[in-house]
Order: sequence, then C-alpha cells, then structure tokens
Amino acid sequence: MRFGILGPLDVRTDDGTPLDPGGPRPRALLSLLLLDAGHAVSPQRLIDGLYGAEPPAGAANALQSQISRLRRRLAPHTDIEAGPAGYRITVPPESVDAHCFERLAREGRAALAAGDHARVARLLREALSLWRGPALPDLPDTHAERIRLEELRPAAVQDRIEADLALGGGSDLVPELRSLLAAHPLSERLYGQLMRALHAGGRPAEALTVFEEARRALAEQLGADPSLELSALHLELLQGQHSERRSVPVQLTRFVGREAELAEIDSALDGSRLVTLTGPGGAGKTRLAIEVASGHADVCYAELAPLTDGAQIPYAVLVALGVRDGFRTPATDGTERLSAALEERELLLVLDNCEHLVADAARLVALLLGACPGVRVLATSRESLGITGEVLIPVPPLPPEPAGRLFLDRARAVRPGFEGHTRVADICAALDGLPLAIELAAARLRTLTPDELADRLHDRFRLLSRGDRSKAPRHRTLRAVVEWSWDLLEEEERELATRLTVFAGGATLEAVEAVCATAYPEDLLASLVEKSFLEVSEGRYRMLETIRAFAAGQRVDAADEHRWRDAHAAYFRALAERAEPCLRGGGQLPWLARLDAERDNLDAALRHLVAAAPEDALRLMAALSWFWRLRTPHGEQVPLARALLAAVGGTPPPGLAEEYALCLMNTVTGRGDDPGEPGRIARVAALMHTMDKPLRLPFMMVLWSLAAGPLYAVADDLLAVQVRGEPWGRALLDLGLAYRDQFTGDPVAAEAAFARSLTGFRATGDRWGMANCLDPLGGFAGRRGEYDRALELFDEGLGYVRELDAPEETSDLLRSRATVLLHRGDAEEAAGHFTQAADLAREAGAPDKVAAARRGLGDAARLTGDTAHARVHYESALQACAANWFSVGETVLILIGLGRTAAAEGDLDQARGWFAQARTHALDSPDALALAAAADALASVAPHPERAAELLGAAEGLRGASAEGDPDVVRTRRAVHARLSPEAYGKAFEQGRALRSAAVSER
Repeated sequence: MRFGILGPLDVRTDDGTPLDPGGPRPRALLSLLLLDAGHAVSPQRLIDGLYGAEPPAGAANALQSQISRLRRRLAPHTDIEAGPAGYRITVPPESVDAHCFERLAREGRAALAAGDHARVARLLREALSLWRGPALPDLPDTHAERIRLEELRPAAVQDRIEADLALGGGSDLVPELRSLLAAHPLSERLYGQLMRALHAGGRPAEALTVFEEARRALAEQLGADPSLELSALHLELLQGQHSERRSVPVQLTRFVGREAELAEIDSALDGSRLVTLTGPGGAGKTRLAIEVASGHADVCYAELAPLTDGAQIPYAVLVALGVRDGFRTPATDGTERLSAALEERELLLVLDNCEHLVADAARLVALLLGACPGVRVLATSRESLGITGEVLIPVPPLPPEPAGRLFLDRARAVRPGFEGHTRVADICAALDGLPLAIELAAARLRTLTPDELADRLHDRFRLLSRGDRSKAPRHRTLRAVVEWSWDLLEEEERELATRLTVFAGGATLEAVEAVCATAYPEDLLASLVEKSFLEVSEGRYRMLETIRAFAAGQRVDAADEHRWRDAHAAYFRALAERAEPCLRGGGQLPWLARLDAERDNLDAALRHLVAAAPEDALRLMAALSWFWRLRTPHGEQVPLARALLAAVGGTPPPGLAEEYALCLMNTVTGRGDDPGEPGRIARVAALMHTMDKPLRLPFMMVLWSLAAGPLYAVADDLLAVQVRGEPWGRALLDLGLAYRDQFTGDPVAAEAAFARSLTGFRATGDRWGMANCLDPLGGFAGRRGEYDRALELFDEGLGYVRELDAPEETSDLLRSRATVLLHRGDAEEAAGHFTQAADLAREAGAPDKVAAARRGLGDAARLTGDTAHARVHYESALQACAANWFSVGETVLILIGLGRTAAAEGDLDQARGWFAQARTHALDSPDALALAAAADALASVAPHPERAAELLGAAEGLRGASAEGDPDVVRTRRAVHARLSPEAYGKAFEQGRALRSAAVSER
C-alpha cells in the first residue's frame, strides 16, 4: 500500500485503488500510526493525539473500538497489530510520503555540504514533489509533528534554491524567492538568496535594496541588526567581488610581556589539538592569541563576540575562511559545510571570545576535531570549553615588571618622552596588572599627571571610561569589560559574587560558608572560578580588586551590606580569638600562616568594628596584638589603635581592662613625636597595677615592657601575679626575672633563670620564647670567650625565628652572632651579619634595632682599623637613636664607639668627651650593663693606671662577671696590668668592684 500524509490523507492499494479509512477520527488515528510506520505507538500517545490534554472518560475503550474499525477497513491489505508497547501498523516507512520526504531532504543536505549541487537539485525536487498541501490536515494545528514537517518544507526549498544558485540560476529564481519572503518575512537566508539571485541576474542595485529591506524588517519586528553573514554578503556585493579569507588582525601597538605564556602556548599546540586561553576580561587573551597566530602559516581567525546565537558560529568561521555557499538555517547545515571545507586542511583555527556561547562552541570544536585531523584550535574564553583533551592555559594579570613596561610603552604614545614615575608601580598594582586597565590608564596621561592618575584610581570605572573608539564596545571601557563577564553569570552566581566582595583578601571555603550564608557553596564557587570571576589557589578564593569593585557596586541594599560586614567581622574576630593561644605554643606556625593569609580581612574587620562596635573591636585588637608583635612592622597599627581609643573613650568598658590596656599600648610608637604617649603609658601602668589575678592575655606583659620599659623593670610581685597562671606565663615570669638579674649585675642568677625559662618554653613549644632565651644565653657564653658555644646557641635561636618569619627577632640574633664573630676575629662575616640585621630591623619598623646594627658595623670597621668608616656608622646610629626615647642603652654604646674611634686616632681628649657623655646617659639608666660598658671605656683613657684599674673593677662588679670575650676590655686590662704591680692592680680593682656605681661617677 501507499500512504500520503503531506496533504489530504491519501490511502491506495498496490494497484493504485483509493481506500477510504472512514471519518475524521479514523483518519486522524491512521495519520498518527503512519508517523511511526513499522513501530509501536503507545495508547497514551494515540489518545493524546486524538483528544488533546483533556480526553473524555472511557477514552481507552473508545480507542480500542476505533482501532478495530480501522483494522477492518484496511484489511486485507495491511494490519494493525496490538502488543505490550502499543499498536503498530504493519507497513514499511518507505510506503509513507512523509518518511520518503525526510530521507530525500537529508540526502540532499549532505550532497549540498559536499558541493554536489546537481544531485541536490534532483533529490530535493523529488522530495518537494511529494507535497500536495498542508501536512497532516486531520491533526490539530498545534500537533508537534505537523509543525515539524511544515518547518522542514521551506528549509528543503531553500536548500534547492541554494543548489540552483550554484548551478547558475539568477533572475529565474527571483519570483519564487519574492513569494517565499512574503510568507517568511524575517528569513535572513531568503534575503541572502534573493540578493544573490538578483546579483547573478545582472541586477546589483536591486540586490543592495533587498539588504535595506532586510535591515528594516529585522529592526521593526525584532529590534535586531542583520547577521554577520548577511552583512558580509552585502559588503561583497558593494565591493563587486568575493572577499578573501580574513587574515590575523594586524595590531597597531607593540606586544609587551607574556614571553613565558607564548612559549607555553606554542609547546601546548605542539602536543594538543585544542588549547584554550582562560582568564578575566581585560587580561589580554585576544592579544596573546593573535600574537601566537601570527607565527603560524595557515590560520583562520574567527571573532565570536558579536554573535548572539550559537547556531551562527559555523557561519562565522565559514566567513572567516572565505567560503560563501549561502546561508543555511539549521545549525547542522553550517557545521556539515564547515567540516567539508576543513577536512583536508592543515590549519590553526582561532576562536576568539567563546564565553557567551561556550556550549555551542564546544560542540562545534568537538565535531571539527573529530572530523578534521589537520585542524588545531586555539580558543579564548573566560571559561573552558570542557572537552576531553583540552589544554587550559590561564592568562593571569601581568606581574609588576612587565606591567610597568606596558604602562610606559602606552604612556609614551600619548606623552612622548615620558620616562616613568615613582607611582607607576602603584598604578599597575592598583589595576591588578590587567593589561586593558593599564592601557586605559596610560592613555589618561594625556591630561593627568601620574600623581593625579594614581590618586583617582579609587573611582577606576569613571576614570577609565575613554577607550579606543575602534574597539568593540565591551573593550572600550573598564566597566564594559567587567560588565560583559557579569552579564554571563547566573543569578545565584551574581548574588554570591556580590556577597564575596565583603572579603578584603580572599576567603577560604569555611569563611564563605560562615559569612555569606550560602549552604554548600562549592559548586557556585567552582562556577565563578571557571568563568574567571574568581581565582583559587591553595584553597583560597580571591577576586581581582577591579572585579571586586564592580561587584560591590551592584549592591542596592545598604542594610544587606551592613549585615554582611557584621557577619564578616564576627567570623574573623572568632578566628583571631581561636588563634591567639595557639600563637604561644607548638602549633604557632600553621596559625601564623593562617593569620598572615587573612591579614587584609582581619584589618577590614577591625576597621568595621571600630566604627560599628568598639567593644568588639577592643576584643579583636587584643586577640591580634601578639600576632602583630611577631609579624607586623612596629607602628603599623598605631592609627587604627588611636581611632579605636577615641571611639571607646577614656575608661575601659566593664570586663575589658586587658583589652583596653593593649589598645593603649598599640598607640605607642616611641618615636617621641606624640606628646600624648607618656600619658597613655602612665594609664597602662595604672591599669596593670589594678590587675590582681592572672592575665587572660599574658603576652601583654611583653608588650608593656616594649611600651613602658624593659621587662626586668616590672615589680616581681606584679609579674608573678599576672603571668603565673599557665605554663607559658611561668616561662615568661622566669624570663622577666632573668633580665632583672642580668641588668642588675647578677649574671649567675640571670643565666640560671634564662635556662629555666628556656626549659619552660621548650615544654610549650613556643619558638619566640625559646629564641628569646637562647639569645642572652649565647651572650653569656660569648662574654666568657666561649665563642663556639655561643654560636651554637645563636644558631638554634635563628632556626626558630626564621620559622616564625619574625624579622625583629632575627635581627637581634644576627646582631648577637655578629658580635661574637667580631670578637673572635671574623670581622668580614660579622659585617655581613650586621648589614643583614639592619635591613631586617628596618623592615620590622624598629629604628632602635637599626641603630644597634649600624653601631655593630662601626665596631667592625674600628676593630679592623678603618676609623673613617667607623665614625660614619656610629654617627648614623646616633642619629637613629635620637628619634627614639627608649634607646638609652644603645646610645651609651654608640657614644663609647665614637670615643674608642677618637682614641684609636690618637685624640684622647675627644675620646674622654665621648666617654663622659656615655657615663652621663648610663647613670640615668637602670641598666647596670650600660654603666659597666661606660666604666670599661673610661678605664681605657684614664690618666692614672690606679684609676683605670678601679674603673675596670667597677665594670666587673656592675656586670657581675668578667668580659674575657670582649677584645676592647681585654686590651685595656693588659695595658693597665703592664703599668702596675699585681698588688697595686688588685687593690685598685677590688676597690672599684666594691664601689661599683660610685666608682664610675665623675671625681
């Protein structure tokens, strides 16, 4: 039998006799069965096709009855079988005209892709001849199969016209195309075919008019412009010739930086057929891809950014290849034609800006790579294509050095002769090293100075709003380039991105969950990373500052912002409080690293709390104070501490006396430029004396000693009460007692106390405590001349402070080690240590330690006979000390160094003057060791040997021990011994030892 459903239902027996299947319902039922000829159709599908969404009661029984009647009408020519899967009409698909049409249309489309236009015309004419009217007229107009077949018919007509155009058709096709356009007034393919038919028929002016008709119709009906393909055809007709394949765009500016990325991409293309450059907008992916493509012989560069539909991608590539065989509506047509065009080619295909059509781009690339073995693909996208075998090469922001070179190169284009500026590095860093932002900023130097530019970058989107007019709109301004990425995000992704802006220095997954109130945010974070809106490294998610500023600007509710900032501050305050006790034990290294990573967030939380909740700010500052002591340059937190003090007021809130005292301590710089500091220190002392139980934050005693005076100056009973409560506190108590004994002249007791403290700190595992015991213990060994033992102790301490990455403590130990090396005679190595110690002290913001290291360099120069350089070092050290009111002991040693330099040059009067100044300062200090050093120095220039011996005895009495390891003291002692008998020397020495401080006083 033969069946026709492409028009009124037509049923004929094998000899051509018509057969009547019955009324409308049996005709509709037969049409439904014929759509799946040879296959079972479920009862439910048949019921839906017959009755729609609201079948009558008993529809299943009615269907059985209708099947029975239809079976009787078709017998004996064919049968309708009933089975578990439904009902099947026992005829082959080729007996139904619709199935024949679809087969012929498929074969015609394949022939069109292969370029066999004669076969296309024959097949499609045969296929279209099967149509006798509207398809499936017995089914509702909304039936899916009826709609599908009606859509296939014009597509086949247009494929046939495509073949006719290729075979030389022209004006003869115009009437048909006009008629088709009347029925399909928005078909760009028909417009293109009509333009080509008119042009082939010698009517080019009419062809150009058709383009204007298309432009007008699309604008009025869709609000859209003509597609890339139709516009390209219009351009061809205007030029009167077919355009050649687009070459790689030629750049007008010099390519700067990215040498490593270029090499990596070339290497990746050697080993992989798909390489995708990913990264945030403005990172320079397009420019990098163009630079790579310029080095290849056969390249096709296709720009996808202007496309709005993934189905247009194959045609965009065909246009880039210079292939012009017309416009096809179904996406598979363009893909097949593209595969045919590339299957024999050895070519690098560059697909630029895939991110907004990434799924369609991925499907096309996968097909091409599978069908075209000579094709390699270099794609740029803000997310990966997600294809097996894809090699991803992230394009990060530029590092500082190439970023600076790019800025200078672009700046010289608008300001010839520009040779740089100290703020160029700051400008590039503020712009995250993004090449587009740097280029836009450099262009502003036409009217702004570098200082003006840098000072205005807080409003970067307004400032960088004047870009290259020739660029696509999304690349003309900084806002546009970020907005392009933002618009590609899903609503949930945008919401999380907005909340993430509360983080100042990136965030861990734990922090995101706690602060952003987003349950299981892993997938959203992964998506933001894949779309280059976030970076992730070692478990931390971070936004570039430019992206963060844009996302923050999308907030519309101030209350929401305040809520997220409160949550952020609460989380990081809890983190700091959890970390604080761990910073004083064996687990301090991972906690220090964690707080280091969160430094920006902790600062942001503190700033917020200072303004919003000062008492919570006190708690957070207290929890961070020991971390700052170990890792932050001295004085860095002073402005914030002063702001907090002003917000809290003049008295501690209830229960927060320790926190308040720590805030006071954090306001002290010790530089002498703040007249209010002595008063605040006095308030700390008063508070400390009211605390009659162990401190919750025992490290406060150490910070107090730095602000108000040495730890040894703290009263024993006060120290014992406040720090004895736990092991770390007990070790600190021994440390304080050790310093007291050392500086009051009891070295035996001091060394024993330092040893006890070291044992205590070893038990806690605290590296800071162990290092601060090993330093003085090494000093004791060095002064006895036990140089090897001293160096061993210093080296152990250096190992701990280097683990802590504590520059101030490292500076102290290097300086101590250098002193022992110098006394042992290794002046060159000692000078290297002193230089390194000065650099570290400067980094730590400790000018008194810088002065001590410079004084060490003076000692090294003097002891090797270079008195000119020695004086320069001493004078530099003295100048540094003058800015610090707590540097009395160091000032004494520097004055002594100047005096010894003068003596070495033979100017004893000047030497005595320097030593007298040192004695005056030492007598005003509680530091017995400073006075001992002054006594040793005075002995070296005493006019009478008996007086010299007396001063040497006073120095030993003040120290409580001899100084066998100090070459200056040893030299003076030998000189005095040579001038006195043993009895006279011993008598004067013991007299001075007994008098001690009194013996040093001027007489």
